[in-house]
Amino acid sequence: MTTPFPFTAVVGQDDLRLALLLNAVSPQVGGVLVRGEKGTAKSTAVRALSALLPAVDVVSGCRFSCDPDSPDPACPDGPHEAGAGESRPARMVELPVGASEDRLVGALDIERALAEGVKAFEPGLLADAHRGILYVDEVNLLHDHLVDLLLDAAAMGASYVEREGVSVRHAARFLLVGTMNPEEGELRPQLLDRFGLTVEVAASREPDQRVEVVRRRLAYDDDPAGFAARWAGEESAVRARIVAARELLPSVRLGDGALRQIAATCAAFEVDGMRADIVMARTATALAAWAGRTDVLAEDVRQAALLALPHRRRRNPFDAPGLDEDRLDETLEEFGGPGEDGGEDDDPDPGPDDDPDPGPDGGPGGQPAPGEGPRGDGDTAARPEAGEGGEPQAGPGAGEQSAVRAAEPFRTKVLHVPGIGQGAAGRRSRARTEQGRTTGARRPRGALTALHLAATVRAAAPHQRARGRSGPGLVVRRDDLRQATREGRESNLVLFVVDASGSMAARQRMSAVKGAAMSLLLDAYQRRDKVGLVTFRGSAAEVALPPTSSVDAAAARLESLPTGGRTPLAAGLLTAHDVLRVERLRDPARRPLVVVVTDGRATGGPEPVALAGRAARMFAADPVASVVVDCESGPVRLGLAGQLAGELGGTAVTLDELRADSIAGLVRDVQGTSRRAA
Repeated sequence: MTTPFPFTAVVGQDDLRLALLLNAVSPQVGGVLVRGEKGTAKSTAVRALSALLPAVDVVSGCRFSCDPDSPDPACPDGPHEAGAGESRPARMVELPVGASEDRLVGALDIERALAEGVKAFEPGLLADAHRGILYVDEVNLLHDHLVDLLLDAAAMGASYVEREGVSVRHAARFLLVGTMNPEEGELRPQLLDRFGLTVEVAASREPDQRVEVVRRRLAYDDDPAGFAARWAGEESAVRARIVAARELLPSVRLGDGALRQIAATCAAFEVDGMRADIVMARTATALAAWAGRTDVLAEDVRQAALLALPHRRRRNPFDAPGLDEDRLDETLEEFGGPGEDGGEDDDPDPGPDDDPDPGPDGGPGGQPAPGEGPRGDGDTAARPEAGEGGEPQAGPGAGEQSAVRAAEPFRTKVLHVPGIGQGAAGRRSRARTEQGRTTGARRPRGALTALHLAATVRAAAPHQRARGRSGPGLVVRRDDLRQATREGRESNLVLFVVDASGSMAARQRMSAVKGAAMSLLLDAYQRRDKVGLVTFRGSAAEVALPPTSSVDAAAARLESLPTGGRTPLAAGLLTAHDVLRVERLRDPARRPLVVVVTDGRATGGPEPVALAGRAARMFAADPVASVVVDCESGPVRLGLAGQLAGELGGTAVTLDELRADSIAGLVRDVQGTSRRAA
């Protein structure tokens, strides 16, 4: 068995270690989500925590780790009689990113359930983690339905498995820890809220601390057992402190003054719902117990807020989690500390905050919406970089203008990839998935995961006499079982190809264009898509963001995008084609949707228009679903974006038509493949 790296030997990361220890003291806090860049000891600290947890007493032979002093009356292995059990170390169970629903919650033997009427249940990882730790590395890459299942189990303390009228329930109380790198994609705000605490971690920039990290890691790799032995004393001390804090926890007093501070803080930071108040209260109580006190102090409330509120402050998906500590201190001071008499203040009903939080810096807003700001021909307004004869100067930096801020995002029409795919579960295009409405049945390939009962009965019925059926039960063989086929929604790869040339550089116009692209990015975030960003200007195109699940990263790159120079449309399309070719090798099941944001102009180099047409027809030959967002404005319009859409085999929409509430407010499908088929 591998010797884990000692928890007390982790250098720095004080907030991470404190959050994990508080959950070890009080699992009711609700778990920890650890966010940070790669290589910051996230996984090391979590795996090391399991060695500090006290041993647990379990009923001998129970697969669900029932407590012998109070066994679960509904345990599938029960009923158990209260009495002596056996002691074993607390488990740490890891949930792989590619785990199936059956692996997480367990599976029923459908054949035995139908033929024999027995609940033959094989426990999953939730049962293994009961009274221990469930660790999910890269939790942001899990399918949403799996995240929903494990968070529901963590909140209810039980797991439910329902299959064709047969149900099993078992206890599932565990310390939930998730780690993630935000660069690889974010969790939805609803899922963020379900984690009790969140910690942001980053590698130290102090050379001495980095030296110590390397020194300890090398020493551990050379002799894991010897290194762990050198830290055994510190590990024992922390383990004893956890036990003492658990014993003290029921005696900790959370006074009315502390409760008022908690409520005032959550209200001041405009946190949705009441879960934050409850988590803060439990965290502050655990902090007091960890410090060996029986009263919750203002410092406990402050620390609880720093751990429980930052990830609940996001007002839109592109906001970075965070908390204004100055405002936190002002709120705590305004509502006073918990007094000895329970927290009475001079003003029991303070008025609302006169200076409400304006929201995180850097969020889009304050700009005219597309269709309201642009005036006149954007090309005419974007000529400062032009040389003699009105032609833009060559070179990627020629005539470059500083980035403009995006206009306010809006709700867009839903763009679909035509046909039925088989990609990862999401919310955009039709696909055959494990979740969704039942559309038919087939013979199972491998393990049966979703029984189609009617089809199974029809397959077994003609053979009952030959099988010697004599009783009321149906004689079912494995060959009779039928897997239900279901249709749901998949996520796609949405590749944005954005024109950043001088023809797009009018400030109001580019603000509207960026606002539209931000709106499409927001739609991609909500539909769980993968996104990529290709930009073109001057004499070349570049992959500003390779395909990723981090829509936040794409939004940041788009926000800082400068403009200027000629319009190498062909280079942009060819670069996008190369990106799709590579991505198709990496993830062949994920279907792409190309969104070209341009006015359709092509300048620079020999025969730029003809070259752009040939590049566009490469997409039509594949075929690839595409849509062109026509950014042309002014009284005279050339309709070049519409021509480009025709050559791509896709469709074109104007900025105004892109809005879901526009006059043509019906859902628009990308008709690339279907039109060619017609």
